[in-house]
Amino acid sequence: MRDTTDIPKPRAQDLLTWYDHHARVLPWRVGPAERATGVMPDPYRVWLSEIMLQQTTVATVRGRFPRFMTRWPSVRDLAATDEADVMAEWAGLGYYARARNLLKCARQVSDHMDGAFPGTYEGLLALPGIGPYTAAAISAIAYDLPSPVMDGNIERVMARLFAISTPLPAAKPVLRARVTDLTPQARPGDYAQAVMDLGATICTARRPTCSLCPWSGACLGHLTGRATDLPRKTAQKPKPTRHGIVYIGARADGALLLETRPDKGLLGGMLGWPGSDWEGADAPAPTPPADAAWQSLTGEIRHTFTHFHLILKVEFATLPQTAEPSVGQFMTPDRFRPGDLPTVMRKAYDLWRKHINRP
Repeated sequence: MRDTTDIPKPRAQDLLTWYDHHARVLPWRVGPAERATGVMPDPYRVWLSEIMLQQTTVATVRGRFPRFMTRWPSVRDLAATDEADVMAEWAGLGYYARARNLLKCARQVSDHMDGAFPGTYEGLLALPGIGPYTAAAISAIAYDLPSPVMDGNIERVMARLFAISTPLPAAKPVLRARVTDLTPQARPGDYAQAVMDLGATICTARRPTCSLCPWSGACLGHLTGRATDLPRKTAQKPKPTRHGIVYIGARADGALLLETRPDKGLLGGMLGWPGSDWEGADAPAPTPPADAAWQSLTGEIRHTFTHFHLILKVEFATLPQTAEPSVGQFMTPDRFRPGDLPTVMRKAYDLWRKHINRP
């Protein structure tokens, strides 16, 4: 193994120089060339993008962010909208508590802060739905404050750069200390985005392209041949599997029986099909939401959440015009948009449509 005593320390400036030439072009970002002319990011856009990016891929948000900005170009516009509209627009992005907190935060900023986001880490942290990472990211990117930003990409870069072999999550305090030490006073916003880009494009999880990395000459993980083994992670317990049933009821006029799920819990506040709780395989089937000749669709829906796998069976029926369901309400075709459904409910809808071969 190579002697590491003569390896130079990583410099933020080397990464910034690389970023100036290789920064990703993202719809919510002010690039380094614009920043150099004095253009500062809109805190609203930075906040919105950071909330959307939590537990969601950049590729997904890249397509959805412009739609949000078109509908709600300012925080006041967002604050004035109905929660149902926000939840519908959020469909497919997952982690739906974020959407509810998005609206709470927008209303607090609009109603109590004259539409201006706080310019400090502490002020941002006090807002609904903003945790330590998001507060640091917004304060660095939007206000150019030297707030240490640490997400999954940055954790991976730091673990390799300093050859930190302590498994995650136990390594987080050590990694945060390294992030804090490296964060520069000059251009901290660009620097935070540069480390994110490095982790997303060069220092990737499986096949890092060390030959293109501006820190390769200072990376202990690379120079000692351990880069692909880092960061180490504590083995996780297998996810349990839960089971459930959803009921898709349709009237002859095309109206579908839907319910708005409770605000608390998974898919809170979202549209969905009436059905059972998600429990063990032996849980008794619930009472259908209306009297009808319910039939079982061939096949099942499989979906994975953060903490468990879900297997859903789908029951369907044609309901009379006079049906009075015990839960939910009918939504006519002119009001129903499949895209308003969260992903798992959309899977059930797609299976039903395939079965009945509707246009």
